[in-house]
Amino acid sequence: MTADRLGRFARHIVLPEVGGVGQVALDKSHVVLVGCGGIGSPSLQYLAAAGIGRLTLVDDDVVDVSNLQRQTIYTPSDVGRPKAEAAADWVRRFDLGLEVDPVMARVGDGNAPDVLSGADLVLDGCDNFATRLLVSDTCVALGIPLTSAAIGRFQGQVANFAGHLPDHACYRCFVGDAFDAVDCDTCAADGVLGAMVGMVGTFAAMHAMRVLLSGHAALGEPQFGTLHLIDGLAPSMRPLRIAKDPACRGCGPERHSANAA
Repeated sequence: MTADRLGRFARHIVLPEVGGVGQVALDKSHVVLVGCGGIGSPSLQYLAAAGIGRLTLVDDDVVDVSNLQRQTIYTPSDVGRPKAEAAADWVRRFDLGLEVDPVMARVGDGNAPDVLSGADLVLDGCDNFATRLLVSDTCVALGIPLTSAAIGRFQGQVANFAGHLPDHACYRCFVGDAFDAVDCDTCAADGVLGAMVGMVGTFAAMHAMRVLLSGHAALGEPQFGTLHLIDGLAPSMRPLRIAKDPACRGCGPERHSANAA
């Protein structure tokens, strides 16, 4: 690393749990961020601040004035712009040493493998179950760890999944098949507190770094298959273990049979 990069990440490097080896690992990492909204904005800020070397930002929405209450990377001048494009510009202003690729599209059956391929980790903060399940299934197929983060009013959920590994659950093991539709509750209908979204998004970034630093540093286990439930009103956090579903069509024998056919 160059002298200016060493200075920038000095507070990471002096941590025994990260160190120089860990910082180099972050620099060499590629993270795909699905959704540049409420969860994606604070997640992106701290992933970029951590020095993640390559970021792919995926979102098909445009910035709305109502987003500014919680989506902290945007300003009034961004209203009407594609979120992925505006988010990429934020990264470029923040750190010229990072590579950033905006994808102004929704992840779908036709593009999911191309969009996610090559990532070391996918962080999904999108707003509908159909996309979440497709992202999970694609991560399993491609062998990519997934950090999933969601929020509903004052409750957040964050978990790391590795359904491509033996005996590890995937996101579909958690929610099942009932939600293969665009049926999530929305912030517009239910409301959301901006600081609560920030809490969940930054925790998701921290959880993603657990995966990226696994094997390179001592930040802690990736905690695959442990769902962290965050109650913003109490406040409190409690872990919930997600068991692998042997009949899961995302990571179970059915998927392997379909691939073999």
